[in-house]
Amino acid sequence: MGETMQNRARAIRTTVAALAAVAGVAAAAVPAAAATPASDTPRFLEPAELPPHPSSPWYAGAVTAGQPDPLPICVGDALPSITTHREYWTEYDTNAQQLTVEGRSEQWAKDFAALLRKDLAGCAKKLMQQDPDITATQKYYGRLNVEEGADVYGIHTASAWGSSDIGLFSVGRDGRTVTVVRWAQMGTFQHAQVADFKATTVTAVNKLY
Repeated sequence: MGETMQNRARAIRTTVAALAAVAGVAAAAVPAAAATPASDTPRFLEPAELPPHPSSPWYAGAVTAGQPDPLPICVGDALPSITTHREYWTEYDTNAQQLTVEGRSEQWAKDFAALLRKDLAGCAKKLMQQDPDITATQKYYGRLNVEEGADVYGIHTASAWGSSDIGLFSVGRDGRTVTVVRWAQMGTFQHAQVADFKATTVTAVNKLY
């Protein structure tokens, strides 16, 4: 990968500019590649399984143990150290992320998924409390019938300096494993690829095992 592509990848591994500003941190490089997951390890999305971009293929980093740095908005504070994640990006402003946590029991995973859903349900309000220059609105796009279920949310942020960013999040569970998928780009709810993102979420939960 050339220097230009490396710089571009670094810049878009986090949320789009306004969301990163809310998080208050700068993007970090993707950690070194991990070994190919074993058959009993939750599998991650492949780039081609993300919502299609009209002008660019998707690229992916390694499946990496540990919390991502920086933490994603809305769900980052709840992520335990046993999180595994993978970053995705295009040649433009669109980026994505999958975060997966294998819990110690099915009840733990059920409670953790409920916590993430609660965090997402209150995300817009929390973002505006953290930064008065941000206006945030959100939508709940419903529950998907896959394994133990998955819920889909949308978060739009607009800043006082003119940026406008849209993010989609989903929380899904298969037994004692919870996965979160995040997709983001510049735009509004009108630009959200909700149907494609729902299909990606179903694939992500089905692929866990």
